[in-house]
This record gives sequence, structure tokens and C-alpha cells, in this order.
Amino acid sequence: MSVRPRILDDLAGVAGGAFSALTGAREEIGAIVRARVDETLSGLNLVRRDEFEVVREMASRARLAQANLESQIARLEERVSDLEASLTSPTPGR
Repeated sequence: MSVRPRILDDLAGVAGGAFSALTGAREEIGAIVRARVDETLSGLNLVRRDEFEVVREMASRARLAQANLESQIARLEERVSDLEASLTSPTPGR
């Protein structure tokens, strides 16, 4: 009877070792797949999400600055037009 428990212990040890090896292989395969996916995506000329968010914020600020500048130009053009009109109109009393 002492042989039987020893065989079961040996089988449990082999199974534990196999499980450990499979876990290591799984992690290694996962790392290889992640590296391959990263390599493939970098070849597709895609941007990462954090880079996209930075550029989106920059574009938003640029649009706001452009709108402010367009408004400022419109006000300046109106002032120039008013000044030109006052210079070309006859002065009353002369």
C-alpha cells in the first residue's frame, strides 16, 4: 500500500510541474502576441489614444484662437472703415 500513495504523490508532482510549465508558456505566448500586435499596429501608421487626445486639445485651442482673431480682425476692419468714411465725408461748416 505504500507504493500507491507514492505514485499518487509523484503524479501530483508531475501534474503541478506541467501546470507550472503551461502557465509560463501561456505568459510567454501572451507577451509574444502583444509584441506582434504592437508591431503590426505601428506598421499601420496609427496613433495611440493619448497622442490623439493631445492633438485634439491642441486643435480645439487653435480653433478658439482663430475665432478670437477673426473677431478682432472684423472689429479692426470696422474701425478702419469708420475712419476712412470720416476722412472722405465733407466736414460740416466748411
